[in-house]
Amino acid sequence: MKKYIKFLTSIIGLCMLTTACSDSFLDEKVLNSFAPESLNDKLGFDASEIGLYNSLSTLYTTDQDQTFIGMFQLGTDILWAPAGRSNGMARPYFDYSQLKSTDGASSKLWTSLYKIINNANIIIKSAESGATVGVTQLELDRFNGEARFFRAYCYNMLATLYGGVPLVKEPLLGAKTDFVRASLDDVNKLIEEDLLFAADKLQDIDALTFKARANKAMAQQLLAEYYLRVNKPDLAEAQCDAIINSGKFSLITNRYGVKKALPGDAFSDMFFSGNQRRKQGNTEAIWVLEQENPSAVANGSTGNPQQRRVWQGSYHDLPGMKVADTLGGRGIGRVRLNNWVVYNLYKGTGTDIRNSKYSIHRKHYFNNPDAKYSTVYGKPVPYGQDITFTLADNSQLKIFKADTIYKYVPYTTKWGYLDPKDEFGYGTWKDFIIMRLGETYLLRAEARFKRNNLLGAANDINKLRARANASLITAADITLNFILDERVRELLGEENRRMTLVRTGTLLARATTLNGTAPLAGGAIETTNGLQSFHMLLPIPLSEIQLNKDAVLEQNPGYTN
Repeated sequence: MKKYIKFLTSIIGLCMLTTACSDSFLDEKVLNSFAPESLNDKLGFDASEIGLYNSLSTLYTTDQDQTFIGMFQLGTDILWAPAGRSNGMARPYFDYSQLKSTDGASSKLWTSLYKIINNANIIIKSAESGATVGVTQLELDRFNGEARFFRAYCYNMLATLYGGVPLVKEPLLGAKTDFVRASLDDVNKLIEEDLLFAADKLQDIDALTFKARANKAMAQQLLAEYYLRVNKPDLAEAQCDAIINSGKFSLITNRYGVKKALPGDAFSDMFFSGNQRRKQGNTEAIWVLEQENPSAVANGSTGNPQQRRVWQGSYHDLPGMKVADTLGGRGIGRVRLNNWVVYNLYKGTGTDIRNSKYSIHRKHYFNNPDAKYSTVYGKPVPYGQDITFTLADNSQLKIFKADTIYKYVPYTTKWGYLDPKDEFGYGTWKDFIIMRLGETYLLRAEARFKRNNLLGAANDINKLRARANASLITAADITLNFILDERVRELLGEENRRMTLVRTGTLLARATTLNGTAPLAGGAIETTNGLQSFHMLLPIPLSEIQLNKDAVLEQNPGYTN
Protein backbone atom coordinates (compact mmCIF):
# COMPACT_ATOMS: atom_id res chain seq x y z
CA MET A 1 0.00 0.00 0.00
CA LYS A 2 3.02 2.27 0.35
CA LYS A 3 2.82 3.45 -3.22
CA TYR A 4 -0.81 4.42 -2.72
CA ILE A 5 -0.21 6.76 0.18
CA LYS A 6 2.67 8.78 -1.13
CA PHE A 7 1.86 12.43 -1.59
CA LEU A 8 0.92 13.77 -4.99
CA THR A 9 2.28 17.16 -5.94
CA SER A 10 0.65 19.60 -8.31
CA ILE A 11 0.94 23.24 -9.19
CA ILE A 12 -1.86 25.27 -7.65
CA GLY A 13 -2.60 28.81 -8.83
CA LEU A 14 -3.19 31.04 -5.80
CA CYS A 15 -5.57 33.96 -6.04
CA MET A 16 -3.97 36.98 -4.46
CA LEU A 17 -5.28 40.42 -3.60
CA THR A 18 -7.99 41.43 -6.13
CA THR A 19 -6.98 38.99 -8.89
CA ALA A 20 -10.06 37.39 -10.44
CA CYS A 21 -8.34 34.05 -11.17
CA SER A 22 -10.30 33.69 -14.38
CA ASP A 23 -7.41 32.80 -16.66
CA SER A 24 -7.97 29.29 -18.00
CA PHE A 25 -4.26 28.42 -17.92
CA LEU A 26 -4.48 28.42 -14.16
CA ASP A 27 -7.09 25.66 -14.09
CA GLU A 28 -5.59 22.47 -12.72
CA LYS A 29 -5.76 19.48 -15.02
CA VAL A 30 -4.82 16.14 -13.43
CA LEU A 31 -2.99 14.04 -16.01
CA ASN A 32 -2.46 10.97 -13.86
CA SER A 33 -3.95 9.28 -10.82
CA PHE A 34 -3.54 6.16 -8.71
CA ALA A 35 -5.87 4.16 -10.94
CA PRO A 36 -8.82 4.61 -13.30
CA GLU A 37 -11.83 5.86 -11.39
CA SER A 38 -14.19 3.42 -13.07
CA LEU A 39 -14.56 0.84 -15.81
CA ASN A 40 -17.48 0.95 -18.19
CA ASP A 41 -17.04 -1.70 -20.87
CA LYS A 42 -16.24 -5.38 -21.16
CA LEU A 43 -12.76 -4.84 -22.54
CA GLY A 44 -11.83 -2.66 -19.57
CA PHE A 45 -13.19 -5.16 -17.08
CA ASP A 46 -11.39 -8.06 -18.70
CA ALA A 47 -8.07 -6.21 -18.83
CA SER A 48 -8.43 -5.18 -15.19
CA GLU A 49 -9.22 -8.74 -14.10
CA ILE A 50 -6.13 -10.00 -15.90
CA GLY A 51 -4.23 -7.32 -14.03
CA LEU A 52 -5.16 -9.04 -10.74
CA TYR A 53 -3.49 -12.25 -11.92
CA ASN A 54 -0.53 -10.21 -13.11
CA SER A 55 -0.11 -8.61 -9.68
CA LEU A 56 -0.39 -11.93 -7.84
CA SER A 57 2.01 -13.55 -10.28
CA THR A 58 4.48 -10.71 -9.65
CA LEU A 59 4.42 -11.56 -5.94
CA TYR A 60 5.17 -15.23 -6.64
CA THR A 61 7.79 -14.60 -9.33
CA THR A 62 9.80 -11.79 -7.78
CA ASP A 63 13.56 -12.08 -8.07
CA GLN A 64 14.46 -8.78 -6.38
CA ASP A 65 15.52 -10.89 -3.41
CA GLN A 66 15.74 -14.62 -4.14
CA THR A 67 15.20 -15.45 -0.51
CA PHE A 68 11.91 -13.53 -0.16
CA ILE A 69 9.79 -16.65 -0.70
CA GLY A 70 11.61 -18.24 2.22
CA MET A 71 9.43 -16.19 4.59
CA PHE A 72 6.57 -18.62 3.95
CA GLN A 73 8.60 -21.74 4.77
CA LEU A 74 11.69 -21.06 6.88
CA GLY A 75 11.36 -20.90 10.63
CA THR A 76 8.48 -23.37 10.54
CA ASP A 77 8.68 -27.13 11.10
CA ILE A 78 10.04 -28.37 7.78
CA LEU A 79 13.23 -26.52 6.81
CA TRP A 80 16.68 -25.53 7.97
CA ALA A 81 18.58 -22.58 6.58
CA PRO A 82 22.11 -23.33 5.38
CA ALA A 83 24.40 -20.65 6.79
CA GLY A 84 25.29 -18.08 4.18
CA ARG A 85 22.62 -19.30 1.73
CA SER A 86 19.36 -18.06 3.27
CA ASN A 87 20.24 -14.44 3.88
CA GLY A 88 18.54 -11.25 2.77
CA MET A 89 14.80 -11.10 3.31
CA ALA A 90 14.68 -14.71 4.51
CA ARG A 91 16.96 -14.31 7.53
CA PRO A 92 14.46 -12.82 10.03
CA TYR A 93 12.16 -15.79 9.39
CA PHE A 94 14.53 -18.28 10.96
CA ASP A 95 16.54 -15.89 13.12
CA TYR A 96 13.46 -14.39 14.71
CA SER A 97 15.54 -12.07 16.87
CA GLN A 98 16.02 -10.02 13.69
CA LEU A 99 12.32 -9.82 12.78
CA LYS A 100 11.56 -6.13 13.29
CA SER A 101 9.11 -3.50 12.10
CA THR A 102 11.57 -2.52 9.35
CA ASP A 103 11.47 -6.04 7.87
CA GLY A 104 11.70 -5.96 4.08
CA ALA A 105 9.74 -9.13 3.35
CA SER A 106 6.79 -8.09 5.49
CA SER A 107 6.76 -4.71 3.77
CA LYS A 108 6.87 -6.30 0.31
CA LEU A 109 4.04 -8.67 1.17
CA TRP A 110 1.87 -5.93 2.69
CA THR A 111 2.38 -3.59 -0.27
CA SER A 112 1.68 -6.32 -2.84
CA LEU A 113 -1.54 -7.45 -1.15
CA TYR A 114 -2.94 -3.94 -0.82
CA LYS A 115 -2.10 -3.20 -4.43
CA ILE A 116 -4.26 -6.16 -5.47
CA ILE A 117 -7.00 -5.08 -3.04
CA ASN A 118 -7.12 -1.57 -4.49
CA ASN A 119 -7.29 -2.86 -8.05
CA ALA A 120 -10.04 -5.30 -7.04
CA ASN A 121 -11.97 -2.43 -5.45
CA ILE A 122 -12.01 -0.56 -8.76
CA ILE A 123 -13.55 -3.58 -10.49
CA ILE A 124 -16.09 -4.16 -7.72
CA LYS A 125 -17.24 -0.55 -7.62
CA SER A 126 -17.44 -0.33 -11.40
CA ALA A 127 -19.43 -3.57 -11.63
CA GLU A 128 -21.94 -2.17 -9.17
CA SER A 129 -22.04 1.37 -10.59
CA GLY A 130 -24.87 0.92 -13.09
CA ALA A 131 -22.83 2.94 -15.60
CA THR A 132 -21.49 0.15 -17.79
CA VAL A 133 -22.04 -0.15 -21.52
CA GLY A 134 -22.52 -3.40 -23.42
CA VAL A 135 -21.99 -5.67 -20.40
CA THR A 136 -24.76 -7.97 -19.22
CA GLN A 137 -25.66 -8.35 -15.56
CA LEU A 138 -24.44 -11.94 -15.69
CA GLU A 139 -21.06 -10.77 -16.96
CA LEU A 140 -20.92 -8.01 -14.34
CA ASP A 141 -21.65 -10.51 -11.59
CA ARG A 142 -18.81 -12.73 -12.79
CA PHE A 143 -16.35 -9.85 -12.99
CA ASN A 144 -17.48 -8.77 -9.54
CA GLY A 145 -17.11 -12.30 -8.17
CA GLU A 146 -13.63 -12.66 -9.61
CA ALA A 147 -12.51 -9.37 -8.07
CA ARG A 148 -14.09 -10.23 -4.72
CA PHE A 149 -12.26 -13.56 -4.72
CA PHE A 150 -8.94 -11.75 -5.09
CA ARG A 151 -9.84 -9.20 -2.44
CA ALA A 152 -10.77 -12.01 -0.06
CA TYR A 153 -7.62 -13.96 -0.92
CA CYS A 154 -5.49 -10.97 0.04
CA TYR A 155 -7.44 -10.08 3.17
CA ASN A 156 -7.37 -13.70 4.31
CA MET A 157 -3.59 -13.67 4.09
CA LEU A 158 -3.41 -10.32 5.87
CA ALA A 159 -5.80 -11.45 8.61
CA THR A 160 -3.91 -14.69 9.14
CA LEU A 161 -0.44 -13.15 9.25
CA TYR A 162 -1.14 -9.70 10.72
CA GLY A 163 -4.50 -9.87 12.52
CA GLY A 164 -6.81 -6.87 12.19
CA VAL A 165 -5.66 -4.58 9.37
CA PRO A 166 -7.00 -1.47 7.62
CA LEU A 167 -10.14 -2.22 5.65
CA VAL A 168 -10.07 -0.58 2.23
CA LYS A 169 -13.35 -1.20 0.41
CA GLU A 170 -13.31 1.76 -1.98
CA PRO A 171 -10.73 2.57 -4.66
CA LEU A 172 -7.97 4.89 -3.47
CA LEU A 173 -7.91 7.70 -6.01
CA GLY A 174 -5.81 10.12 -3.98
CA ALA A 175 -3.38 10.29 -1.10
CA LYS A 176 -4.67 8.82 2.18
CA THR A 177 -2.76 9.16 5.43
CA ASP A 178 -5.33 8.27 8.08
CA PHE A 179 -5.59 4.49 8.00
CA VAL A 180 -6.62 2.68 11.17
CA ARG A 181 -6.71 -1.02 11.90
CA ALA A 182 -10.13 -2.63 11.73
CA SER A 183 -10.99 -5.38 14.17
CA LEU A 184 -10.22 -8.92 13.09
CA ASP A 185 -13.96 -9.64 13.24
CA ASP A 186 -14.65 -6.87 10.72
CA VAL A 187 -11.92 -8.11 8.38
CA ASN A 188 -13.28 -11.65 8.66
CA LYS A 189 -16.78 -10.45 7.91
CA LEU A 190 -15.64 -8.88 4.62
CA ILE A 191 -13.72 -12.02 3.66
CA GLU A 192 -16.78 -14.19 4.20
CA GLU A 193 -19.09 -11.81 2.33
CA ASP A 194 -16.73 -11.63 -0.64
CA LEU A 195 -16.21 -15.38 -0.84
CA LEU A 196 -19.89 -16.24 -0.53
CA PHE A 197 -20.61 -13.80 -3.35
CA ALA A 198 -17.77 -15.26 -5.44
CA ALA A 199 -18.87 -18.86 -4.82
CA ASP A 200 -22.37 -17.94 -5.96
CA LYS A 201 -21.44 -15.92 -9.05
CA LEU A 202 -18.32 -17.62 -10.42
CA GLN A 203 -18.64 -20.38 -13.00
CA ASP A 204 -17.82 -24.05 -12.60
CA ILE A 205 -14.36 -24.76 -13.94
CA ASP A 206 -15.69 -26.76 -16.91
CA ALA A 207 -17.70 -23.74 -18.09
CA LEU A 208 -14.64 -21.48 -18.26
CA THR A 209 -13.04 -20.74 -21.60
CA PHE A 210 -9.74 -20.09 -19.82
CA LYS A 211 -9.31 -22.67 -17.06
CA ALA A 212 -6.76 -20.52 -15.21
CA ARG A 213 -9.42 -17.90 -14.42
CA ALA A 214 -11.29 -17.90 -11.12
CA ASN A 215 -13.88 -20.63 -10.71
CA LYS A 216 -16.46 -21.55 -8.09
CA ALA A 217 -14.30 -24.22 -6.43
CA MET A 218 -11.51 -21.72 -5.77
CA ALA A 219 -13.88 -19.61 -3.69
CA GLN A 220 -15.21 -22.71 -1.93
CA GLN A 221 -11.71 -23.95 -1.06
CA LEU A 222 -10.69 -20.57 0.34
CA LEU A 223 -13.96 -20.44 2.28
CA ALA A 224 -13.13 -23.82 3.82
CA GLU A 225 -9.73 -22.55 4.93
CA TYR A 226 -11.30 -19.36 6.27
CA TYR A 227 -14.01 -21.22 8.21
CA LEU A 228 -11.35 -23.41 9.81
CA ARG A 229 -9.42 -20.33 10.86
CA VAL A 230 -12.49 -18.80 12.54
CA ASN A 231 -13.44 -22.16 14.11
CA LYS A 232 -16.57 -22.93 12.09
CA PRO A 233 -15.68 -26.50 11.06
CA ASP A 234 -19.24 -27.42 10.07
CA LEU A 235 -19.23 -24.68 7.42
CA ALA A 236 -15.72 -25.64 6.32
CA GLU A 237 -16.78 -29.23 5.83
CA ALA A 238 -19.78 -28.14 3.75
CA GLN A 239 -17.52 -26.19 1.38
CA CYS A 240 -15.20 -29.17 0.99
CA ASP A 241 -18.20 -31.42 0.38
CA ALA A 242 -19.34 -29.13 -2.42
CA ILE A 243 -15.99 -29.46 -4.20
CA ILE A 244 -15.51 -33.19 -3.63
CA ASN A 245 -19.07 -34.07 -4.60
CA SER A 246 -19.21 -31.73 -7.61
CA GLY A 247 -17.82 -34.38 -9.94
CA LYS A 248 -15.51 -31.77 -11.45
CA PHE A 249 -12.29 -33.00 -9.85
CA SER A 250 -10.64 -36.33 -9.13
CA LEU A 251 -7.38 -37.46 -7.53
CA ILE A 252 -4.60 -38.42 -9.93
CA THR A 253 -4.21 -42.19 -9.52
CA ASN A 254 -2.76 -43.22 -12.90
CA ARG A 255 0.31 -42.19 -14.88
CA TYR A 256 -0.29 -39.46 -17.44
CA GLY A 257 1.29 -36.73 -19.48
CA VAL A 258 4.68 -35.81 -20.85
CA LYS A 259 6.73 -38.47 -19.00
CA LYS A 260 4.15 -41.22 -18.81
CA ALA A 261 6.40 -43.63 -20.71
CA LEU A 262 9.38 -43.00 -18.40
CA PRO A 263 9.90 -44.46 -14.92
CA GLY A 264 7.90 -42.54 -12.33
CA ASP A 265 4.59 -42.51 -10.50
CA ALA A 266 1.19 -40.84 -10.65
CA PHE A 267 1.89 -38.39 -7.82
CA SER A 268 5.12 -36.95 -9.24
CA ASP A 269 3.51 -36.71 -12.70
CA MET A 270 1.43 -33.78 -11.44
CA PHE A 271 4.48 -31.55 -11.04
CA PHE A 272 6.16 -31.91 -14.41
CA SER A 273 6.03 -28.85 -16.63
CA GLY A 274 3.45 -29.76 -19.26
CA ASN A 275 1.33 -31.79 -16.80
CA GLN A 276 0.17 -29.20 -14.30
CA ARG A 277 -2.87 -27.72 -16.02
CA ARG A 278 -6.33 -29.16 -16.29
CA LYS A 279 -6.18 -29.29 -20.08
CA GLN A 280 -2.91 -31.23 -19.73
CA GLY A 281 -4.60 -34.00 -17.77
CA ASN A 282 -4.39 -32.72 -14.19
CA THR A 283 -7.90 -33.52 -12.97
CA GLU A 284 -6.86 -32.56 -9.45
CA ALA A 285 -6.07 -28.93 -10.24
CA ILE A 286 -8.47 -26.34 -8.82
CA TRP A 287 -6.33 -23.24 -9.32
CA VAL A 288 -3.19 -23.09 -11.44
CA LEU A 289 -1.39 -19.77 -11.90
CA GLU A 290 0.03 -20.34 -15.36
CA GLN A 291 3.56 -19.34 -16.42
CA GLU A 292 5.40 -19.56 -19.73
CA ASN A 293 9.09 -19.27 -20.49
CA PRO A 294 9.50 -15.71 -21.83
CA SER A 295 12.09 -16.96 -24.31
CA ALA A 296 9.29 -18.91 -26.00
CA VAL A 297 6.23 -16.79 -25.17
CA ALA A 298 6.58 -13.02 -24.96
CA ASN A 299 5.57 -11.77 -21.48
CA GLY A 300 4.92 -15.37 -20.45
CA SER A 301 5.79 -14.55 -16.86
CA THR A 302 5.80 -11.42 -14.72
CA GLY A 303 9.23 -12.16 -13.27
CA ASN A 304 11.92 -14.78 -12.86
CA PRO A 305 10.53 -17.38 -10.44
CA GLN A 306 13.15 -18.55 -7.97
CA GLN A 307 11.44 -21.59 -6.46
CA ARG A 308 13.79 -24.22 -7.92
CA ARG A 309 16.87 -22.26 -6.87
CA VAL A 310 15.45 -21.97 -3.36
CA TRP A 311 14.17 -25.53 -2.80
CA GLN A 312 16.70 -27.72 -4.62
CA GLY A 313 20.18 -28.69 -3.47
CA SER A 314 23.27 -27.23 -5.09
CA TYR A 315 24.52 -30.64 -6.23
CA HIS A 316 26.29 -29.13 -9.26
CA ASP A 317 28.80 -27.55 -6.83
CA LEU A 318 30.10 -31.03 -6.05
CA PRO A 319 33.12 -32.07 -8.16
CA GLY A 320 32.14 -34.71 -10.68
CA MET A 321 28.55 -33.43 -10.91
CA LYS A 322 26.81 -31.55 -13.71
CA VAL A 323 23.42 -29.90 -14.03
CA ALA A 324 20.93 -32.42 -15.38
CA ASP A 325 17.24 -32.52 -16.24
CA THR A 326 16.86 -35.79 -14.32
CA LEU A 327 18.13 -33.97 -11.22
CA GLY A 328 15.70 -31.09 -11.66
CA GLY A 329 18.04 -28.50 -13.14
CA ARG A 330 20.21 -26.07 -11.21
CA GLY A 331 19.29 -25.40 -7.59
CA ILE A 332 21.37 -23.37 -5.15
CA GLY A 333 20.15 -24.71 -1.82
CA ARG A 334 18.63 -21.63 -0.22
CA VAL A 335 16.75 -24.01 2.09
CA ARG A 336 17.30 -27.55 3.30
CA LEU A 337 14.72 -30.14 4.36
CA ASN A 338 15.23 -30.75 8.06
CA ASN A 339 15.97 -34.14 9.60
CA TRP A 340 12.37 -34.63 10.73
CA VAL A 341 11.20 -34.46 7.11
CA VAL A 342 14.09 -36.45 5.67
CA TYR A 343 14.27 -39.26 8.23
CA ASN A 344 11.07 -39.37 10.28
CA LEU A 345 8.10 -37.96 8.36
CA TYR A 346 7.51 -41.03 6.19
CA LYS A 347 8.27 -43.68 8.82
CA GLY A 348 5.43 -46.14 9.09
CA THR A 349 3.84 -45.09 5.79
CA GLY A 350 5.17 -48.08 3.82
CA THR A 351 5.98 -47.59 0.16
CA ASP A 352 4.60 -44.06 0.07
CA ILE A 353 5.18 -42.71 -3.45
CA ARG A 354 5.23 -39.18 -2.04
CA ASN A 355 8.58 -40.30 -0.62
CA SER A 356 9.76 -42.04 -3.78
CA LYS A 357 12.89 -40.97 -5.62
CA TYR A 358 10.62 -39.24 -8.12
CA SER A 359 9.26 -36.88 -5.44
CA ILE A 360 12.20 -36.48 -3.05
CA HIS A 361 15.63 -36.80 -4.60
CA ARG A 362 17.92 -38.43 -2.05
CA LYS A 363 20.78 -40.15 -3.87
CA HIS A 364 23.22 -38.71 -6.39
CA TYR A 365 25.55 -40.45 -8.80
CA PHE A 366 28.60 -38.82 -10.33
CA ASN A 367 27.36 -37.72 -13.75
CA ASN A 368 30.10 -35.58 -15.29
CA PRO A 369 31.13 -37.42 -18.49
CA ASP A 370 34.46 -35.62 -18.83
CA ALA A 371 37.37 -38.08 -19.13
CA LYS A 372 38.87 -36.68 -15.95
CA TYR A 373 35.98 -38.16 -13.94
CA SER A 374 35.90 -41.55 -15.69
CA THR A 375 37.02 -43.38 -12.53
CA VAL A 376 34.00 -42.20 -10.57
CA TYR A 377 31.40 -41.71 -13.31
CA GLY A 378 28.19 -43.59 -12.47
CA LYS A 379 29.23 -44.31 -8.87
CA PRO A 380 27.11 -43.08 -5.95
CA VAL A 381 28.24 -39.87 -4.29
CA PRO A 382 29.09 -40.74 -0.68
CA TYR A 383 26.79 -39.25 1.91
CA GLY A 384 27.73 -38.12 5.41
CA GLN A 385 31.43 -38.95 5.31
CA ASP A 386 34.78 -37.51 4.30
CA ILE A 387 36.24 -39.48 1.41
CA THR A 388 38.84 -38.98 -1.34
CA PHE A 389 38.79 -40.44 -4.88
CA THR A 390 41.68 -40.66 -7.32
CA LEU A 391 40.64 -39.36 -10.75
CA ALA A 392 41.87 -40.43 -14.18
CA ASP A 393 44.47 -37.65 -14.24
CA ASN A 394 45.73 -38.80 -10.80
CA SER A 395 44.29 -35.70 -9.13
CA GLN A 396 42.27 -36.03 -5.94
CA LEU A 397 38.51 -35.54 -5.64
CA LYS A 398 37.39 -34.88 -2.08
CA ILE A 399 33.84 -35.23 -0.80
CA PHE A 400 33.22 -33.86 2.69
CA LYS A 401 30.64 -34.62 5.34
CA ALA A 402 29.90 -30.88 5.38
CA ASP A 403 28.68 -31.13 1.78
CA THR A 404 25.39 -32.28 3.27
CA ILE A 405 24.66 -28.69 4.30
CA TYR A 406 23.42 -27.51 0.92
CA LYS A 407 25.17 -29.44 -1.86
CA TYR A 408 24.43 -33.11 -1.33
CA VAL A 409 21.04 -32.92 0.34
CA PRO A 410 17.63 -34.52 -0.21
CA TYR A 411 15.22 -32.10 -1.88
CA THR A 412 11.71 -32.04 -3.28
CA THR A 413 11.48 -32.49 -7.04
CA LYS A 414 8.25 -30.47 -7.33
CA TRP A 415 10.21 -27.44 -8.55
CA GLY A 416 12.48 -29.35 -10.92
CA TYR A 417 12.81 -27.68 -14.31
CA LEU A 418 15.52 -27.35 -16.93
CA ASP A 419 15.51 -25.31 -20.11
CA PRO A 420 18.12 -27.06 -22.29
CA LYS A 421 18.96 -23.68 -23.84
CA ASP A 422 19.71 -22.23 -20.40
CA GLU A 423 21.47 -24.61 -18.01
CA PHE A 424 22.21 -21.77 -15.60
CA GLY A 425 18.45 -21.55 -15.19
CA TYR A 426 17.89 -18.19 -13.55
CA GLY A 427 14.10 -18.57 -13.72
CA THR A 428 11.88 -21.58 -12.99
CA TRP A 429 9.30 -21.46 -15.76
CA LYS A 430 6.68 -23.70 -14.18
CA ASP A 431 3.04 -23.18 -13.31
CA PHE A 432 2.06 -22.59 -9.70
CA ILE A 433 -0.49 -25.12 -8.47
CA ILE A 434 -2.09 -22.99 -5.76
CA MET A 435 -5.12 -25.19 -5.03
CA ARG A 436 -5.77 -28.85 -5.74
CA LEU A 437 -8.10 -31.59 -4.59
CA GLY A 438 -5.49 -33.27 -2.39
CA GLU A 439 -5.67 -30.29 -0.06
CA THR A 440 -9.47 -30.29 -0.13
CA TYR A 441 -9.45 -33.73 1.50
CA LEU A 442 -6.96 -32.48 4.11
CA LEU A 443 -9.12 -29.44 4.89
CA ARG A 444 -12.16 -31.67 5.28
CA ALA A 445 -10.20 -34.04 7.51
CA GLU A 446 -9.30 -31.08 9.72
CA ALA A 447 -12.94 -29.95 9.83
CA ARG A 448 -14.11 -33.45 10.71
CA PHE A 449 -11.45 -33.73 13.41
CA LYS A 450 -12.68 -30.47 14.93
CA ARG A 451 -16.21 -31.90 14.90
CA ASN A 452 -14.94 -35.07 16.65
CA ASN A 453 -15.65 -37.19 13.56
CA LEU A 454 -12.33 -39.02 13.75
CA LEU A 455 -13.43 -41.85 11.48
CA GLY A 456 -14.47 -39.37 8.80
CA ALA A 457 -11.13 -37.60 9.11
CA ALA A 458 -9.27 -40.90 8.78
CA ASN A 459 -11.31 -41.77 5.70
CA ASP A 460 -10.34 -38.49 4.03
CA ILE A 461 -6.66 -38.98 4.78
CA ASN A 462 -6.86 -42.57 3.59
CA LYS A 463 -8.05 -41.29 0.21
CA LEU A 464 -4.65 -39.65 -0.16
CA ARG A 465 -2.69 -42.48 1.37
CA ALA A 466 -4.37 -45.05 -0.87
CA ARG A 467 -3.43 -42.95 -3.90
CA ALA A 468 0.12 -42.76 -2.55
CA ASN A 469 0.28 -46.53 -1.91
CA ALA A 470 0.91 -45.71 1.76
CA SER A 471 -0.32 -47.71 4.75
CA LEU A 472 -3.83 -46.79 5.83
CA ILE A 473 -4.69 -45.33 9.22
CA THR A 474 -7.56 -45.64 11.70
CA ALA A 475 -9.58 -43.11 13.68
CA ALA A 476 -7.27 -43.69 16.64
CA ASP A 477 -4.40 -42.13 14.68
CA ILE A 478 -6.16 -38.81 14.14
CA THR A 479 -4.86 -35.76 15.97
CA LEU A 480 -4.25 -32.21 14.76
CA ASN A 481 -0.53 -32.93 14.68
CA PHE A 482 -1.11 -36.02 12.56
CA ILE A 483 -3.15 -33.96 10.07
CA LEU A 484 -0.41 -31.33 9.96
CA ASP A 485 2.14 -34.09 9.36
CA GLU A 486 0.02 -35.43 6.51
CA ARG A 487 -0.13 -31.95 4.98
CA VAL A 488 3.66 -32.01 4.74
CA ARG A 489 3.66 -35.47 3.15
CA GLU A 490 1.12 -34.32 0.59
CA LEU A 491 1.87 -30.61 0.11
CA LEU A 492 5.61 -30.25 0.74
CA GLY A 493 6.90 -27.41 -1.43
CA GLU A 494 3.38 -26.32 -2.36
CA GLU A 495 1.55 -24.96 0.65
CA ASN A 496 2.38 -21.74 2.45
CA ARG A 497 3.55 -23.54 5.58
CA ARG A 498 3.69 -20.40 7.72
CA MET A 499 0.04 -19.65 6.91
CA THR A 500 -0.98 -23.19 7.88
CA LEU A 501 0.85 -23.18 11.23
CA VAL A 502 -0.32 -19.68 12.16
CA ARG A 503 -3.90 -20.53 11.18
CA THR A 504 -3.85 -23.62 13.40
CA GLY A 505 -2.00 -21.89 16.23
CA THR A 506 0.85 -24.41 16.11
CA LEU A 507 3.81 -22.41 14.78
CA LEU A 508 5.59 -22.02 18.10
CA ALA A 509 5.14 -25.62 19.27
CA ARG A 510 5.98 -27.37 16.01
CA ALA A 511 8.81 -25.10 14.90
CA THR A 512 10.62 -25.48 18.21
CA THR A 513 10.09 -29.22 18.67
CA LEU A 514 10.57 -30.45 15.09
CA ASN A 515 13.30 -28.05 14.03
CA GLY A 516 15.19 -27.81 17.30
CA THR A 517 18.61 -26.18 17.40
CA ALA A 518 21.40 -26.04 14.84
CA PRO A 519 22.45 -29.68 14.27
CA LEU A 520 26.05 -29.01 13.19
CA ALA A 521 28.86 -27.33 15.06
CA GLY A 522 29.65 -23.79 14.08
CA GLY A 523 26.08 -22.94 13.11
CA ALA A 524 26.35 -24.44 9.62
CA ILE A 525 22.59 -24.94 9.77
CA GLU A 526 20.33 -22.29 11.27
CA THR A 527 16.76 -22.85 12.36
CA THR A 528 14.40 -21.01 14.75
CA ASN A 529 16.58 -18.79 16.89
CA GLY A 530 14.61 -16.40 19.11
CA LEU A 531 11.13 -17.62 18.20
CA GLN A 532 8.54 -16.27 20.65
CA SER A 533 4.76 -16.39 20.83
CA PHE A 534 4.33 -12.84 19.49
CA HIS A 535 6.01 -13.92 16.24
CA MET A 536 2.77 -15.67 15.34
CA LEU A 537 1.89 -12.29 13.79
CA LEU A 538 4.16 -10.32 11.48
CA PRO A 539 5.13 -6.71 12.13
CA ILE A 540 3.11 -3.96 10.51
CA PRO A 541 5.69 -2.28 8.22
CA LEU A 542 7.19 0.75 9.92
CA SER A 543 7.10 2.69 6.64
CA GLU A 544 3.29 2.39 6.60
CA ILE A 545 3.05 3.61 10.19
CA GLN A 546 5.29 6.60 9.51
CA LEU A 547 3.52 7.66 6.32
CA ASN A 548 0.15 7.43 8.06
CA LYS A 549 0.54 10.88 9.65
CA ASP A 550 -3.13 11.68 10.32
CA ALA A 551 -4.07 8.64 12.39
CA VAL A 552 -2.42 5.97 14.52
CA LEU A 553 -1.73 2.72 12.70
CA GLU A 554 -1.01 0.43 15.64
CA GLN A 555 1.89 -2.00 15.63
CA ASN A 556 1.46 -5.66 16.60
CA PRO A 557 2.53 -6.49 20.17
CA GLY A 558 6.17 -7.44 20.61
CA TYR A 559 7.54 -5.18 17.87
CA THR A 560 8.94 -1.70 18.48
CA ASN A 561 8.82 1.13 15.97
